[in-house]
Amino acid sequence: MQAISNKQAFFSYEILEKFQAGLVLKGHEVKSIKNGQISLKGAYITIQNNPKPELYLVKAHVAKYTKTGDIPDYDPERPRKLLITKNELKALIGKLEQKGLTIVPLKVYTERTLVKLQFGLARGKKLFEKKEQKKNKDVAKEIRRTLKYQRE
Repeated sequence: MQAISNKQAFFSYEILEKFQAGLVLKGHEVKSIKNGQISLKGAYITIQNNPKPELYLVKAHVAKYTKTGDIPDYDPERPRKLLITKNELKALIGKLEQKGLTIVPLKVYTERTLVKLQFGLARGKKLFEKKEQKKNKDVAKEIRRTLKYQRE
């Protein structure tokens, strides 16, 4: 399986720290994800305090596996629990108390037979930062292009 990444997250956020977690999925969802049928566009991660705090991936669209029969009441955007250690969760909650930080999903990939989610602690970029990043990228591309033609 090729990793499915959330390109919009890298454009809209400055990623400060990366984490990985397992996903609690149903069998047909695993097969669907291994076929690349997941979209992280618009997805986000929340902390829900049931009796204890837990992380959930919300609004990630996992399409229904094509070879499964009729699945009544299947919600492709249902919240999915993330499996993370207690120490990582406590550290993450402590860092989230800082102003302007959020948790965004970055990519979904398989590690052996397991489906993993890489997510990051992020700070939102301002519009001028996005424009500056695009400008720097275009300048670097132009420099590479001119150097390539000078060698020939």
